Amino acid sequence: MRKRTGDHDSVEQKTDGNKTKVSLSAQPRPSPHLLWWFKRGLLAVCVIYVSVPFMMPLFPDIIKHLVYSHRVRVPFFVDHSQPADLSLNHTMNMYLTSEQGISLGVWHTVPERQWKEAQGKDLEWYQDSLGAGNPIIIYLHGNGGTRAASHRVGLINLLSAMDYHVLALDYRGFGDSTGEPTEVGITTDTLYLYQWVKARSGSSLVVLWGHSLGTGVATNTAVKLMEHAVTNRIKITATPTATKMCFRNCSESLRLTVHESDVSPCLYSLKRMRSPLLILHAEDDHVVPIHMAQQLYEIAQSAQNSENRVKMVPFARSLGYLHNGLYKDPHMPNIIGEFVHSLPP
Repeated sequence: MRKRTGDHDSVEQKTDGNKTKVSLSAQPRPSPHLLWWFKRGLLAVCVIYVSVPFMMPLFPDIIKHLVYSHRVRVPFFVDHSQPADLSLNHTMNMYLTSEQGISLGVWHTVPERQWKEAQGKDLEWYQDSLGAGNPIIIYLHGNGGTRAASHRVGLINLLSAMDYHVLALDYRGFGDSTGEPTEVGITTDTLYLYQWVKARSGSSLVVLWGHSLGTGVATNTAVKLMEHAVTNRIKITATPTATKMCFRNCSESLRLTVHESDVSPCLYSLKRMRSPLLILHAEDDHVVPIHMAQQLYEIAQSAQNSENRVKMVPFARSLGYLHNGLYKDPHMPNIIGEFVHSLPP
């Protein structure tokens, strides 16, 4: 006989004429589906535990790819030696050797007004044109992709239309450049290109323009140039440097292990940099929040103790520029031109 008692069932069993009540607790049985997931989760933990010793040698490569994304060479099927295929008809492709075994793919785009004159010209003509007095922009792109990405080509065209020379390189390991990227390595590449340009440009103004990952490269390079100038007793104003910064590299790159191990290279460099600085940032940047650019601005202003040498221009969220679209803004030529013209010769 079964009687209902509270939350339990009781069963009367008769043994040798005696009645005994046995209480049956109403506890649910584990779901077969839940057991299936538990077993596979336990198996996954075991596999990871066993695999860790074998995976450790791969971690540096994984981290490097996450920081630089240099193996993502988009757009696909582009011949970087033929910039004219991307309507850069006044552009020379060249390869420079920044270190032994490192070949850097570089585009040199002359001012747009020289489009016709540039047709059929050789590398020597392009090099000689650097000394004509037009400002020269060294463009340092972000992580992932190559110098052929559409927003990078768009910026090159904008700067060329402003009567500037543009030199855009793919750091080591990017695009058709050889080697593997490291923080020291890509800074070395940029320093080499800067020195290569200065050796051919006479008194022409040379400006560094960094976007995303390139902001860290630009600030590191600016500090290296400043240190070199101080060492050789040369005024830093002889090599003014402007940088477009979006903070991405500052938050993603590897930390310094010397002096300030808790400060990223970009922040560390900003605290030491004494060059004029322009920061451009979209309020709707989906990769790097606007408050990070504001933090950079405040740090740079404090370090240089000057409002005139450090400027920041935000772009309204409603414009929809996100992380890569600032070059589309119709006011950009005026913003850039005003800043470049304010730089000392």
